[in-house]
Amino acid sequence: MAYTAETLETLAADAAQIVSRYPDPNSALLPMLHLVQSVDGYVSPDGIAFCAQTLDLTTAEVSAVATFYTQYKRRPNGEYTVGVCTNTLCAIMGGDEIYRSLSEKLGIGHDETTEDGKITLERIECNAACDFAPVMMINWEFFDNQTPESAAETVAKLRAGEPVAPTRGPAQVSTFRETSRVLAGFLDGKAGEGVSAGPASLRGVELAKAKGWTADGPAKESASGGESAPKPGEEHSSVDRPAEDPKTDGKGEAK
Repeated sequence: MAYTAETLETLAADAAQIVSRYPDPNSALLPMLHLVQSVDGYVSPDGIAFCAQTLDLTTAEVSAVATFYTQYKRRPNGEYTVGVCTNTLCAIMGGDEIYRSLSEKLGIGHDETTEDGKITLERIECNAACDFAPVMMINWEFFDNQTPESAAETVAKLRAGEPVAPTRGPAQVSTFRETSRVLAGFLDGKAGEGVSAGPASLRGVELAKAKGWTADGPAKESASGGESAPKPGEEHSSVDRPAEDPKTDGKGEAK
């Protein structure tokens, strides 16, 4: 179905803002795909045609980009994309079980959407939050240290229309379309909300401050007179530490 005149006018105005950010108009394609996704709920054929016409590209060229990146959906997406990390660390910490449980409760598999249009479920290859494993993301907001029970409770709230807050980030998770508009470069004012880094991520900084470590080098004392940074191979250092032989006790002695 073609865009209405009103929708097309709004899209054109937003697209003009996006294109103006770049010296080469073709560089605007990625955010423009997010823009049409924020309107249609996915990258529709009409959205493909709009991007192609605006940037003087062929629809084949636009489709080639849209099908390359997994954040662009080629069929209607749920209001909330629930991505469960099942990469190595999250998997062994419970990610596989979280995904299996949600898939069973929702009656859908990977990249499928519930009949009510609320949830699209995905298996994710690393959410870049290994220190909070197992991690689930909802529209790319972090939900840390999850269990099958906590994940199911969160998803149930979303389906019931209740507000849900991520572990880190804004006070409330935005919808897929709202998030797509932000990814297109139109800010929603939520960037400064909530916690940006959790305790596990800050542990190294806190340890360095407590020990008086600086970035000057392992052999130098800190300006405050604290301990020098650990030398290679010492406790808390990950530099040049020799690999331990599994047949020894770590000190070179046979077990």
